[in-house]
Parts: sequence; C-alpha cells; structure tokens
Amino acid sequence: MTPEDIEGVIDDATFDYSMGDAASAVAKLSQATAVAPESFAAWHALAEIQFSQRDLDSALRAAERAHALRPDDTFINTTLSRIWMERGDKQAAEKYGAQARILSWKDQLKKPQGQPDGIS
Repeated sequence: MTPEDIEGVIDDATFDYSMGDAASAVAKLSQATAVAPESFAAWHALAEIQFSQRDLDSALRAAERAHALRPDDTFINTTLSRIWMERGDKQAAEKYGAQARILSWKDQLKKPQGQPDGIS
C-alpha cells in the first residue's frame, strides 16, 4: 500500500467511527497497521478509537507503537497520558502529560505570535 492508500484507509475508518461503526473502523485500522507498521497516523487513530471503546490494553499497545515512531509528537503523548490516567497510573499519566506540555511550549516558541511582520 502506498502512503496515499493508507491515508484513504484512515479516512474511511474515521468515517466509519463517526457513523457509529467502531468495529469496522478498528478492523480497517488493524489491517492498515499490519500492512504499513510504520504508519504513525494509523497507529494513532487506532489508539484513539480503541480508547473511546474502553479497550485500554489495545489502545495502549497502539499508542506505544505510534509513540515509538514519533516520540516528539504532542498528540500521541497526550493520548498516552489519557490512557494511563484511565488505567489508574497517575505517575505514567503525568509523565506523558508533562512531555506533551513541553512539546507544545517548544512549538509555541518556534512560532512567536503578536509580532509585526519581519521581526523574528
């Protein structure tokens, strides 16, 4: 599958989920991650849907795979924080939550706001 094909599967799965068919979404994303295990977006989408379905063990496995691919992604760190909080591990939740905040701050520092054009 090409990256475009994987994006199409992720879009289809997201649509299925938004229409109330979480089982179909999980099946499509599971297939996508099997075919393209390097797809961060597929792993992250799978983690989010599994989390919403309260399948915390599966959500954690998917989120950890996504995190291994992009440890400096703000959103996957936030997802991991939420999963760990629901699992009752406040220390792990705080670790990933803090990492997400740090990454967000770094991103904000890269994009100063409120400055006139031409000033950096």
